[in-house]
Amino acid sequence: MRNLSDYELMQLVKSKQHKALSILYDRYASLIYSYAMKTLRDEPAARDIVQSVFMRLWTTDSGYNPDKGRFSSWLLTITRNMTIDFLRKERRESISLVPFEPEQMERIPDEFAVSPEDSVVRDSQKEQIRSAYQHLSKQQIMLLEHFYWQGFSLSELAAIYNQPLGTVKNRLHQALKILRRHLLAEGEGI
Repeated sequence: MRNLSDYELMQLVKSKQHKALSILYDRYASLIYSYAMKTLRDEPAARDIVQSVFMRLWTTDSGYNPDKGRFSSWLLTITRNMTIDFLRKERRESISLVPFEPEQMERIPDEFAVSPEDSVVRDSQKEQIRSAYQHLSKQQIMLLEHFYWQGFSLSELAAIYNQPLGTVKNRLHQALKILRRHLLAEGEGI
């Protein structure tokens, strides 16, 4: 069963086969934990996120579609959404922005890299992102950090920045366009 693809394992999970979920857990728990830990900076909360993600896989009827992307990307989207929900719940008590520190990119764990090739690809991707970030202003970096890593909604950011929602959306869109342009340019050079 360990030789099955992620998609095949998800089909077995939907039919309530515990072993399939266990194999997916072995493959992806460290990736989910790493993402949650980087975002939350709280070990018990990160462990809760891991448990919640796999509980969702077990209990949900919606499934992974390999035509729409990689399984790990789909799983990280679920993780991101659950992490944002957790952050929003925690934030109800107090709203404060955590400043972005570029050194945080160095602390992204590489535990999910299972081969030297994966490690090289991961390092290359980190370097491409680091290089693309140099083309952003400090305000754009802060906006990306608050929206993607700290889980603030666009409405919350508009209120915090005391700017119209449309302005915040436009600034985020512009920052993403710059990143995309420079990431594509970096990718062509490889």
